[in-house]
Amino acid sequence: MAVEAAPPDGPGRAGFLRLVPGLTLAVFLGPVAAGLIGTLLPAFGFLPALGGEAVSLDPWRTLAEYPGVADATLRSFVTGLSATAISFTLVALFCAAAYGTRWFGRVRAVLAPLLAVPHAALAMGLAFLLAPSGWILRALSPWLTGFDRPPDLMLAPDPYGWNLVLALVVKEAPFLFLMTLGALNQVPAERSMRVAQSLGYDRMSGWLKTVLPRLYPQIRLPVFAVVAFSVSVVDVAMILTVTPAPTLGVLILRWANDPDLTLQFQAAAGACLQGIVVLAALGTWIAAERAAASLGRIWIRRGARRMPAGLNAAALGGLCGAALLGGLGLVGLTIWSFARRWRFPDALPSEWSLANWTRRADQLAEPLMTTVWLGLASAAIALVLVLLCLEAEQRTGRRPTNRALWLLYTPLIVPQVAFLFGAQILLVGGGLDGHWIGLVWAHLLFVLPYIFLSLSDPYRALDSRYARAAACLGAGPWRIFGRVKLPMLLRPILIAFAVGFAVSVGEYLPTVFAGAGRLTTLTTEAVALAGGGDRRTIGTLVVLQGVLPLALFALAAVTPVLVKRATFGREG
Repeated sequence: MAVEAAPPDGPGRAGFLRLVPGLTLAVFLGPVAAGLIGTLLPAFGFLPALGGEAVSLDPWRTLAEYPGVADATLRSFVTGLSATAISFTLVALFCAAAYGTRWFGRVRAVLAPLLAVPHAALAMGLAFLLAPSGWILRALSPWLTGFDRPPDLMLAPDPYGWNLVLALVVKEAPFLFLMTLGALNQVPAERSMRVAQSLGYDRMSGWLKTVLPRLYPQIRLPVFAVVAFSVSVVDVAMILTVTPAPTLGVLILRWANDPDLTLQFQAAAGACLQGIVVLAALGTWIAAERAAASLGRIWIRRGARRMPAGLNAAALGGLCGAALLGGLGLVGLTIWSFARRWRFPDALPSEWSLANWTRRADQLAEPLMTTVWLGLASAAIALVLVLLCLEAEQRTGRRPTNRALWLLYTPLIVPQVAFLFGAQILLVGGGLDGHWIGLVWAHLLFVLPYIFLSLSDPYRALDSRYARAAACLGAGPWRIFGRVKLPMLLRPILIAFAVGFAVSVGEYLPTVFAGAGRLTTLTTEAVALAGGGDRRTIGTLVVLQGVLPLALFALAAVTPVLVKRATFGREG
């Protein structure tokens, strides 16, 4: 019998811990549900504060008549599904080609920094890389292209959304790869591969036929989150799509921020439409799953044991190429932050300077401080809640059901704009718009699921014999929790905290809606300046956006080593 479950419930034991998971979900989902209602009512004309006293379909009629809304909706649907499909394919093929090789670990180390970089920062890096005056054309000019000045070409941003797809792939493929690594611990991958290879299957066909069918159900929920995010993303779309050809999320944000308050009804209807588009995308993905499963069974029955020549190299190069594009874009903007003179088609600046940093120090101080304290506060609150939920799970012996996990990840699957629009109305009514409490809560909704995702497996995998030994020596449940479990889990706890901080740094829409323009972060400032063309300022913002999470990840890696040395040194 597990020691944690042995003590009777009561104060200081499992008594109040039994309530923590339910209370967490209630605090978590209550505002989300209220936000959805706050979006739904104005979408049908009911918002007394703006004169909407009766239910009406007028907001939907106005939405349908708005020029370009159909194209924006289709663009959101196509780009989001395309980005998810490409990201998943790259990850699946790479794992099939590299599992069990040195490449697998090396690429994991390369992709890890990209996970810490916010979406907006990567998008701006790609915009510089692909733009008419970007690094790629600089490297090819004038010796190959003949250009001695930037050409008049619509490369980045582009009117079709392909740069948006590329940016989402560069960001979401590493995320899906990380989720795949975690899920591999839950399936007998090595044993399946040994059996397949003993039957004559090569590495790639063996992995796709024996591991992937068992692995996919474990990562299905993160894939759905990627679909929902990609279809409804706003900050990346604002950077990489042209003004006359926006996505639906960009249109909704324009209406929500318009001085004409009557457009709030249209924005609410658009937010509901965004939710419908996400549901349609998820339905399409589920239909594609079933079709792929049917085709996969036919492929398996045919018994082919070898994949086409060249596919292995393409699989290795696809994911690595995406990571290389993201890294080059970020390096380019970092160079811009230190450039004094950088004329086209020079590959590097002709003059360097620190003036970009010193001149903008006062301008960046406030958003920098807001970003830091907001990320630390939301990650700390989420970490405490997750630790208590996981401890309650061990003491009561009740693991969350699949339904509970779906509820936990609701903010990641429901489009942000669909409930943040209504949540903003609630914050205004409660006087919390532009207040730090409302802003921390808005970020907590997205930080907590990622921290739970990062910490749940290491917490559950901790050997229960350590707790038994401590209990045999007279330690109570809380002392075991504080003196045994937390020190042994210090590294995964710090990594989960860094993940939560990185998620907070990259959040754009929650800051826009809850901050009310009075509380700004590095991400909101960077997106606001993205269309201005001042790459030096954008470069400084992007560097700070990337450095802050990377610093937390570095501390998470170094701190356990220092603590261990100090502990053993003191004992010695």
